[in-house]
Amino acid sequence: MAGKKISRREIGTVIRKISKEIEKYVEPSVTQIGKKKNPYHALISCVLSLRTKDEVTLAASARLFKKADTPQKMVKLTWLQIGNLIKPVNYWKTKAKNIRKISRILLDKYKGEVPKDFDKLLELPNVGRKTANIVMTYGFFEKDYLAIDTHCHRIPNRLGWIDTKTPEETEFALRELIPKKYWWEFNNSFVAFGQNICKPVKPLCWKCPVVKYCRYRDKNLELPRKE
Repeated sequence: MAGKKISRREIGTVIRKISKEIEKYVEPSVTQIGKKKNPYHALISCVLSLRTKDEVTLAASARLFKKADTPQKMVKLTWLQIGNLIKPVNYWKTKAKNIRKISRILLDKYKGEVPKDFDKLLELPNVGRKTANIVMTYGFFEKDYLAIDTHCHRIPNRLGWIDTKTPEETEFALRELIPKKYWWEFNNSFVAFGQNICKPVKPLCWKCPVVKYCRYRDKNLELPRKE
């Protein structure tokens, strides 16, 4: 898929066009919650968001934080009480147990604060590179991290920027490719774009603002039929 080297100028153009396009759509759940500048909320909402639709994540986060918005309050709940608050997120039982474990670790090791340290975040239950990057980016507003989820992995591969198999491979490949000034906005823009335009199945290539830059061989360029 990835052929000739893509220029940084083209990459910047595409990112700016995508950022402009997503202004008309609802922001991803993690971005919305991250605006509160609360690393704990960013962390827990990201745990909830794994394999779960945004609208479900937002509703579950609101219910949970209304009851327990700090690690101190969270550990006073049983995992089942947490689970009942976050249903119907996928894997709610596992997530409920991990949320309680995370909160206990934050209290025991970090005085109830989320560590502003990428490697320490990775030591928390159910926290991988995506979640740690999101917490650093949207919880602490640090600009040296690149959060990659399934949309951020899929779209650059379709564009032909990279040829990677996993989000982790994509993260490291894009770190070498994307100018750092775009890192902070990248996840927000590409997630919203992937949810609304460059969808996993039947992407809306016919209305895509960057289709002329795209090297995806299975473009869906047919206009939808009017009923």
